[in-house]
Amino acid sequence: MVFSPNSPMHDFFEQTMDNAVVYGDADKETILHEGPVRILANGWVEVSSGRLISPSAVHHIDKQPSE
Repeated sequence: MVFSPNSPMHDFFEQTMDNAVVYGDADKETILHEGPVRILANGWVEVSSGRLISPSAVHHIDKQPSE
């Protein structure tokens, strides 16, 4: 299912984290990004620079406590 970016449901499926670590492996050895992220409805991860990280590259994301 695809939602238009203008649809109210689009925001329901997206999540923003002010401080997170994006890992590329289960052992937490490969860090792909640290800092703010936005997880898009299609599974891609947008980082603060505007770069997108593919869902196939991301193993998991840990939310970090705010400083």
